[in-house]
Amino acid sequence: MAQPWDYIAKIVSLGDSGCGKSSLTIRLCEGRFSPHHDVTIGVEFGSRIVPVGPPASLQLNINNPISAAASVSAPNGGGKGNPKQKYMKLSLWDTAGQETYKSITRSYFRGASGALLVFDITRRSTFLSATSWLNDLRQIAEEDIVVVLVGNKSDLAPSSTVSRANGAADGSKDDGDDDKNLREVTREEAEAWCRQNKVMRYVETSAKSGEGVERAFLEVAERIYQNIEAGKYDLNDRRSGVKSSQAGNTAKTVNLGLNDVAAARKRDQKSGCC
Repeated sequence: MAQPWDYIAKIVSLGDSGCGKSSLTIRLCEGRFSPHHDVTIGVEFGSRIVPVGPPASLQLNINNPISAAASVSAPNGGGKGNPKQKYMKLSLWDTAGQETYKSITRSYFRGASGALLVFDITRRSTFLSATSWLNDLRQIAEEDIVVVLVGNKSDLAPSSTVSRANGAADGSKDDGDDDKNLREVTREEAEAWCRQNKVMRYVETSAKSGEGVERAFLEVAERIYQNIEAGKYDLNDRRSGVKSSQAGNTAKTVNLGLNDVAAARKRDQKSGCC
């Protein structure tokens, strides 16, 4: 039976605790917001199949080297000369942000082809930590991993500038929006950080309202797809973090549980194996 996806890619989310990483994963995978979520211990998992490449990427104008004006030619992708829509299954690894679990979560960066580096735009300290998280990721993950910086909780920051209450330099007020605007990091500052650290893009999201969430994941997926098309991954090597639905489909996959492993060890001991 054919897979409903053409590629599968491992995506990790990382950043300080309380930034909403788990809420973003739940919003993408289940379409809901959980106001109270237990602290992640180690890693949690989710998955979602998304369209990659044209015509979807053209309509959304995501990482599109061609002008958006040329995008509307093939809404269904089924006409003559129009490419067939491809799909990617995102295997999402939501890692813990607490310092206690850092040694554990770093190990999950291996084999990831993409990452969402998440901070809370209402807590400047989480933005300042982003550089350390990025350094950890790049030391462990494969070279040229696709990274998107995500400023979460945009629903708490209707203004694009830092409010007076949070230390605006000019001391001005935003027509009564100061009380509602909890922003401590401006969009311009985050975008400058991306340029300085060679991070692909900055996206603001709200796990609560859903705004920008799908866009953030699609930005990563689309760039991974472009790398696939450019031949930058060995689709038969699991270390690349990307696999084709056609790769290794003749091999049988066996999933071993703890009981299976224990039984196998006993068999090995009886047969004289080390």
